[in-house]
Amino acid sequence: MKRFIACLTVMTAALALVLALAGCGSTDSSSKSGSETKSVTIGTLATEDILPMWVAESESLFADAGIDATVTTFQSATELIAAVNAGEVDLAMTDPMVTASLYASGTDVQVSWVTLGMDAKQGRFGIMTSDSSIKSLKDLAGVPIGVGSNTILEYVMDTLMENAGVDEDDIKVEELQKLPVRYESMASGQVKAAALPASLLALGEANGFTVVADDTTGENISQSVMIVRSEFVSDEAGQNTLDALKDVWNKAVEKINANPSDYRSLLAEKANLSDAIAETYEVSEYPICQLPEQKMVDNVLTWMKKKGYLDEGITYDAESGCFKGRS
Repeated sequence: MKRFIACLTVMTAALALVLALAGCGSTDSSSKSGSETKSVTIGTLATEDILPMWVAESESLFADAGIDATVTTFQSATELIAAVNAGEVDLAMTDPMVTASLYASGTDVQVSWVTLGMDAKQGRFGIMTSDSSIKSLKDLAGVPIGVGSNTILEYVMDTLMENAGVDEDDIKVEELQKLPVRYESMASGQVKAAALPASLLALGEANGFTVVADDTTGENISQSVMIVRSEFVSDEAGQNTLDALKDVWNKAVEKINANPSDYRSLLAEKANLSDAIAETYEVSEYPICQLPEQKMVDNVLTWMKKKGYLDEGITYDAESGCFKGRS
């Protein structure tokens, strides 16, 4: 009897380990025909990074895959993060910075795939000015730049400035978390420059402002990612749903990359692009599902720790998409 109990204990422990690994580590993107799935809510901001999921909605790719999926758009990163923490969304389009912060705060999440930025040309962040006297990033040494702290844009700003030879002590920040306020502050000259995403850089260019530098050339430094709550993929139905979503993403990506201009109007509508750029905005190329490389996330984590945004012990595992080392 004791031998039976011991064997049962070992089997139970092994099963628990398998389920844990399935929840944090599966990278199998093949959906299983006829497998059980469950309804899923995907949270996002109104940004081009999520376009393949909007395509999946508009062209019934979710329904074709047998997935009950809802894409919910939030007005701010704060609202999106709160929804992830509360379990109101199962997956979310965000960045490695937010993902690490969520994990550090006690919410078990893992990276599922890169949504934009597998190479430097995918996606665009940059520093813009309305001041014609500013010709290079070195002209911004010691000058406050509008940005939000502990964001992908602050990371890109710091990296671009340092790569241009600006001393770390000469990189100054004007805290402007809300993007519309940041853009208008730059446009009106209240700040000399601002760190902005692609859509606002394009709007600024249409209005005659100058992109001093962006991250579309040289070393790839920024990515957006799709993350999933570990609880959602802790059972077979959740993992099946995630696998099916990856297939849907890849199908939508194939459609967009084959005919990007066909999806400009959908992007303009969903991402609330200004009329000034809605008909000319360049639709990005999108990557098929793959995890971020170790170096990409390690660089972000190193920056966060240096800035005091993250505990030293937290690390990323590129094989699983999971973070480790939370105290």
